[in-house]
Amino acid sequence: MRAPDTLRRSLGAVLLAMAAVCPRAQAQTYGLGLLASERDLAAWNIDVTPDGAGLPPGSGSVARGRQVYENLCAACHGIKGEGKPADALVGGQGSLKSAHANGKPPLKTIGSFWPYATTVFDFINRAMPYNAPQSLKADEVYAVTAYLLHLNGIVPAEAVLDARTLPQVRMPNRDGFVADGRPDTANVPCRNACAARP
Repeated sequence: MRAPDTLRRSLGAVLLAMAAVCPRAQAQTYGLGLLASERDLAAWNIDVTPDGAGLPPGSGSVARGRQVYENLCAACHGIKGEGKPADALVGGQGSLKSAHANGKPPLKTIGSFWPYATTVFDFINRAMPYNAPQSLKADEVYAVTAYLLHLNGIVPAEAVLDARTLPQVRMPNRDGFVADGRPDTANVPCRNACAARP
């Protein structure tokens, strides 16, 4: 009857050794990547929602926006936002409705198409100028946004925009979008007792 005792002791020793080794194996890293710091995350956390959540501190006037626009934006979008070589930013009011009647495509600009002024800020902040995205200071982004809204006849020449006033700007096409209530997938979600799918 010595064999079972020896077997038990051997098995116990093996299990003990495995218990000591397993946590070390789980803690092993592969040396890929780094932990993201709060600063790293903040650089990516720049989204601005339609209600203005995410807008940074700062402010900008139409007059200052004109200066920034002429220096950094006009080469692509035209001196008055008319476009060429890049997209037009001004004009097109009414072209969404008339497009069906006249057969011409609508001119989708900030003033004719965009539903929220905060979206203008968000896009400029993350993507412009094209050759140096995210290089503008918040005050410059507010200013360019104010200038473009002014060119589209949405805010007056003396407007100053900031995190409080920008979400209050009502865009002409605010109610022009209709939510599509249809599901965006073909499958019906299954929560319990699901049949196997082919």
